[in-house]
Amino acid sequence: MKAEAIRKMIRTKIHIGEIYASSTPAVVETILGSCVSICMYDKKMKIGGINHILLPGKADIGSFDKGARYGINAMEILINKLMKLGARRKMLRAKLFGGAHIIQSLQKENSPGLKNISFVEKFMEIEGIPIVSRDTGGVNARKIHFHTHSGDVYLKTLPAFHFPTISWEEDHFKKKVQKEILDTTDSQLFDRVGKSK
Repeated sequence: MKAEAIRKMIRTKIHIGEIYASSTPAVVETILGSCVSICMYDKKMKIGGINHILLPGKADIGSFDKGARYGINAMEILINKLMKLGARRKMLRAKLFGGAHIIQSLQKENSPGLKNISFVEKFMEIEGIPIVSRDTGGVNARKIHFHTHSGDVYLKTLPAFHFPTISWEEDHFKKKVQKEILDTTDSQLFDRVGKSK
């Protein structure tokens, strides 16, 4: 792109549970700890989008308006947005980021980050959308800038002093989601959810 066009590009940020998709060139920034983001795009059509997933799985009916925090909802919403903008499903490609093990008090096998990575990998395999590159896992947080028109992603690893803020934000949202589930479901639904853990 020419320098003038780059300067005029939309620049925006997304946070936990948010999704952005565009057919107009945009640069989307997000910061990831144990959360993951899929950057998905149709390069020929210059259409791309990104999500920010807090938890694997699916929101229940009572929480559906906040469903993009959950993996299945966030992925389905993103794919639908891209297709409505004119992206071709067979031409979609994806890049996966995040899923760090930043809560050191947890054992690695219980890491929310690893669960998020595993969920997205399985979802994309089932949907037949290739993940063409990734930067996942480890113990570092990440800041990414996704260019929707080209699929390019620029990544910066964040130093350790950022961890308390990122960990607090992700933990705060998880607790908020859990409270919303308790507040919007009856005891029968709660029992079903409890047994599925």
